[in-house]
Amino acid sequence: MAGQKMLKFTAVERDMPEKRPPNLRKEDFGEIYAQYARDKAAEQASRCSQCGVPYCQTHCPLHNNIPDWLRLTAEGRLQEAYEISQATNTFPEICGRICPQDRLCEGNCVIEQSGHGTVTIGSVEKYITDTAFAEGWVKPIQPHAERSESVGIIGAGPGGLAAADMLRRQGVQVTVYDRYDRGGGLLTYGIPGFKLEKDVVMQRMTQLEDGGVQFVLNCDVGEDLSFDAIRGKHDAVLIATGVYKTRDLPDSFADGVVSAIDYLTASNRKSFGDDVPEFDNGELNALGKRVVVIGGGDTAMDCVRTAVRQGANSVKCLYRRDRANMPGSQREVQNAEEEGVEFVWLSAPAGFEGDPATGVKVQKMRLGAPDATGRQSPEVIEGADYVEGADLVIKALGFEPEDLPKLWGVDGLEVTRWGTVKADFGTGATSLEGVYAAGDIVRGASLVVWAIRDGRDAATAILEYLGQAATVAAE
Repeated sequence: MAGQKMLKFTAVERDMPEKRPPNLRKEDFGEIYAQYARDKAAEQASRCSQCGVPYCQTHCPLHNNIPDWLRLTAEGRLQEAYEISQATNTFPEICGRICPQDRLCEGNCVIEQSGHGTVTIGSVEKYITDTAFAEGWVKPIQPHAERSESVGIIGAGPGGLAAADMLRRQGVQVTVYDRYDRGGGLLTYGIPGFKLEKDVVMQRMTQLEDGGVQFVLNCDVGEDLSFDAIRGKHDAVLIATGVYKTRDLPDSFADGVVSAIDYLTASNRKSFGDDVPEFDNGELNALGKRVVVIGGGDTAMDCVRTAVRQGANSVKCLYRRDRANMPGSQREVQNAEEEGVEFVWLSAPAGFEGDPATGVKVQKMRLGAPDATGRQSPEVIEGADYVEGADLVIKALGFEPEDLPKLWGVDGLEVTRWGTVKADFGTGATSLEGVYAAGDIVRGASLVVWAIRDGRDAATAILEYLGQAATVAAE
């Protein structure tokens, strides 16, 4: 009987949740995709072919049991679907919204390869967990027994929070330290509401707090509290700070040239109703301006689409390669174009005019021989320079790690030649006894889903370390 509810991809076409029209969604920061209704979620889940070797699961960093929870959704067994989803993914409602499914699970769906259109995995994942919250199935963490050991986690982003969740479920006492006044890291302040509404993040924060995770916010490690003090207070420490240092351009210090993280943080703070002087005085506000965003990743897409919603006169995105070679999600590029963003391909900044900025000096490029990664390297076309007029220039060139050993004044914490914390690939163990690291601070700027995976792996290793320490103490 169960099989009759599946394998419907030949009779049922792929159907994404309804997307709000561009003229309406440009007016606010609400999410652009509507929610599936129960019958529609079941219908789309029923398109899964229940592969013997599910490539969707293989290509998910968390190896989520996707075919299982699709089948349960098709059968109307949503609470069970949620339990299966939650077993491998700490935050499925977040991944369902912001994962680049077109590059991961959906992009490797077998029926997509056969020409029938991929299963809408992300939308169903989002629907399952949103339903779980609405129905009260998501409960605060309740460990079977409390343990005396404590772990300090530096960074309340997805990696740190995933580890906190796993450790707390085993009864470990967990304290999370973060520089911001709210938890969530880039989920809260770096990703716009039209991709991830902030109450979705805050409800997870509430669940963790209700489950006994302690948060020490507005705490800048190295200034407000030393790393050694945190290490001395806890039996183990996890570094999950992420990477926040903006990759920069030469001579980009004129007024009107700003970093993506500053720009997005100001916008997200306004959505919370915070007082943001830099936004109110126009420094980080695109209203009425010619905006140029430099970069081709998902952060650049967040910036251009935010500028549209703030009422920019025009929004252009400069990228040094072409559409086929950009690192960002093609789905996001399409959304941006629908909202009026103009992409200027094969264009790289060569400097800026004016202070305050009045324009970006642009070099036109062509694609040459492949580089070490296999992507064609951009080459300058001599004599094709021009100036792109701009009142606000946003640098979205990616992020690099801060110099943690220097910032925190800690000796013995080894880093790689890229500045990331040197940690064991499987466990996250660093060069310091009882100190672990996870997420972007180890692998460099990457996806939220990878941070969750790293946080969960590190939590498993920390539990083993605490167990070994307890055994030694007992002997």
